Amino acid sequence: MWSMTVNGTDVYHIINWFFIYSFLGWVWETLYVSLKEGEYVNRGFINGPLCTIYGWGAVSVYLILRPLEGNLLLLFLGGSAVATLLEYITAVLMESIFHTSWWDYSDKKFNFQGRICLGASVGWGFFTVVLFRILHPAVERLVDLYPVLAGEISICVISVLYFCDFCYSAYSAFHLKERIPLWEQQLEKKQVELMLKVNAKMNSLNLPDVSLETMRERLEDIEFIRSMNEKRQSIRDDIAAELKSYRKSLSEKAGHNTRRFFRAYPNLNRGYRLRHKNDKKHKRS
Repeated sequence: MWSMTVNGTDVYHIINWFFIYSFLGWVWETLYVSLKEGEYVNRGFINGPLCTIYGWGAVSVYLILRPLEGNLLLLFLGGSAVATLLEYITAVLMESIFHTSWWDYSDKKFNFQGRICLGASVGWGFFTVVLFRILHPAVERLVDLYPVLAGEISICVISVLYFCDFCYSAYSAFHLKERIPLWEQQLEKKQVELMLKVNAKMNSLNLPDVSLETMRERLEDIEFIRSMNEKRQSIRDDIAAELKSYRKSLSEKAGHNTRRFFRAYPNLNRGYRLRHKNDKKHKRS
């Protein structure tokens, strides 16, 4: 089995590369999101340190585009196309299987269905160039450092652990569609409460009844205007923090994997929100 080849590369090396890139992808995703959120966030679908979409992506891009490795422009364009197609297919499959959205580009320019966007595609193109010029030569040297027997045993052990972890994580993911509607209803109720609180606080910032001349003087006071804007922004920040804290408290009531999914993938509820929005439109019509 190990000597079987795919596009001129034996299975042993392909699987080694797959797991290494999956680990590197997990490190990248986890570091990026953890720094952004200010706390540790495990961005893998499974509990272990592997993001297999990066493994599949890197290996697929390398095997498909290897004939073009001498042309940087074609590598960039090819990498953008292959990785974007893989990202789109993965999004559709995961949404179809688990009825949840695992990432959302809806707020990005030039996105398609919220599943892919131009910015990410350009990023995949640059990643492909880096992959061929820097990453893959280093990964190839790393695989050559340890004996083949050790590599084969490691692959078998990691594969078994990954399969068990995946089954456990998938079981939790299948039940997300049952939890999300209740979770969203509670969030919507909380948002209404917070909006009322925002309105009350904003009204408390209204200017007192003063003469027109006094009002004109105060409006010309740049320091006064700046102070009012800062107070309004402070209120908005406080409300956003309160909503985030409430969302976190909801997820804390769930099991370990469900809690981890909600923290790592804040757009899981996108599918529910779209259906909910469409239902409201149908009711109005």
